[in-house]
Amino acid sequence: MQGILAPVQFLVFLVSLVLVINYLLNGTALTAATTSVVLKTLLLYTIMVTGAIWEKRVFGQYLFAPAFYWEDVFSMAVIALHTAYLACWLFDLAGPREQLWIALAAYATYVVNAAQFLLKLRSARLDSARASATADDHRAMWQGLTE
Repeated sequence: MQGILAPVQFLVFLVSLVLVINYLLNGTALTAATTSVVLKTLLLYTIMVTGAIWEKRVFGQYLFAPAFYWEDVFSMAVIALHTAYLACWLFDLAGPREQLWIALAAYATYVVNAAQFLLKLRSARLDSARASATADDHRAMWQGLTE
């Protein structure tokens, strides 16, 4: 599920980022910018729920498993800022410009968090490739000894 939701969320983020910056620079397309941030936030919530379920299945706990502890900690900041945006928007706690500045702060944390996960994924793949190469080396050595 994450393999589908993460790229979709990233595409929504890119479109939303353009719309938010457009509004902040030009004062146009507020509805489009707002809709895009709300959609991005709903996708984030969906990814967090499905990610927590995956973490429970793989590591035995919904969040803060040692393997993803710091990613999960930073994810809480991402969620907090996106939720702050929604609260400001839903309850009219700030003007549109201030709301969209909160969205940009949320987006900045999202980029950092996405980079954390990508680096973790890359590291896991490199470790897996090293382990596989080592196993192949051991098999080859063993075969050489037994021939």
